[in-house]
Amino acid sequence: MTTQSDSKLPFSRITNLLDTPANDVWRIHYEALKRIERGEEVTLLSVGDPDFNTPVDITRHLVERINAGRTHYSPAAGERVLREALATLECTTARRHSIARRDSSAGRDSSPERHFSYEQFTIFPGATSALYALLTCMLDPGDEIVVPDPMYLGYQGILTAVQARTVPVALDLSQDALLDVAHIEAALTPRTKAVLINTPGNPCGNIIAPETLKHLAGICRERNIWLISDEVYSLITFDTPHVSLLNSAEHLDNIAVVDGLSKSHAMSGWRIGWVVAEKKLSKALERFSAASLFGCSQFVQDGAAFALQTDTEHVEEMRVEYQKRRDYLIDRLAGFDELGYIRPAGGMFVMVDASQITSDGTAFAELLLAKAGISSIPGGGFGAATRSHVRFGLTQNVEELRKAMDRLAAALPEICQALDSG
Repeated sequence: MTTQSDSKLPFSRITNLLDTPANDVWRIHYEALKRIERGEEVTLLSVGDPDFNTPVDITRHLVERINAGRTHYSPAAGERVLREALATLECTTARRHSIARRDSSAGRDSSPERHFSYEQFTIFPGATSALYALLTCMLDPGDEIVVPDPMYLGYQGILTAVQARTVPVALDLSQDALLDVAHIEAALTPRTKAVLINTPGNPCGNIIAPETLKHLAGICRERNIWLISDEVYSLITFDTPHVSLLNSAEHLDNIAVVDGLSKSHAMSGWRIGWVVAEKKLSKALERFSAASLFGCSQFVQDGAAFALQTDTEHVEEMRVEYQKRRDYLIDRLAGFDELGYIRPAGGMFVMVDASQITSDGTAFAELLLAKAGISSIPGGGFGAATRSHVRFGLTQNVEELRKAMDRLAAALPEICQALDSG
């Protein structure tokens, strides 16, 4: 019998493209895991998986829903209980921002009141799946999509799978990864079908101001271009409050927002994400979900709805803890003359700038693991703008960060010498 390895059967072009990991970005992380298995002291700052557990009340509710028989097929668009919980949350947020606008403009604000229907929400198994469905419904092979550089490395596989032509636009790293709308506008062509932004951003933690979002949304609408905002870190902010594209744009007919519970509620393994969009796009997403997924687990959606309705205290505790970690880490990094950093206003990461000692972030990341026992992600995986950077996660407590930074302080002279000689 012929084995699979001897087969000449063809694979699709997409399969072959996805078989080549961009910049081999996870290699150092996997090597770190092997070192940990061997008993070596390694601090994992490479993966963006919260180190918090899902609150007990939420998991208890999920088990109750399983025992109640919520284990059957779900509607393609998602369970109404979750979609209504999301609509209520967005309506409340929109109302709060509307009041804030009126207060700040002495009653002269003319922005429309926002009301969200459950029919505008489509549920997916995670924000990555939601974004894949969204781009599949918006783009044909060869269509252009403008994406800030650096961008979340997970976008690359999705954009490859939908066969989009990615047009990167550099963020201003000297201003903590500021997005310049003029640069986005200059990158638009007749082939541009969508612009994808991320706020708060991964990897830089930049927050896009509401007036910037409004301006960009208007430009995209004038040109019949979709504007997608990935807002999965919306509840993890520090210095600057997050204002959603949903509450910034004047019109929502060309707008889609992706969000999820993985980061904000420490529910990464639950795989719950969603898209908020106008009803025509939501119907297209529902058809795509019916054809490709056939719905998400009923009991998981019930647990997610319960989390949204009850878990504000735990979310705030996590946010405060992430801020403590951010503050400690950038304080320690400021003490190294050889290194710089981008100050994140939100999210779960700090981008460390090694450009004073090397232009090769991968080489720096390799030495961080070998000499200091720190696992990081090379910045080149996020784009050309951060090739001399590495990404540190805030997924370890302050004591673990202290140990890692102490080892870095001891190893940095040797690391610099190795980079210089190399």
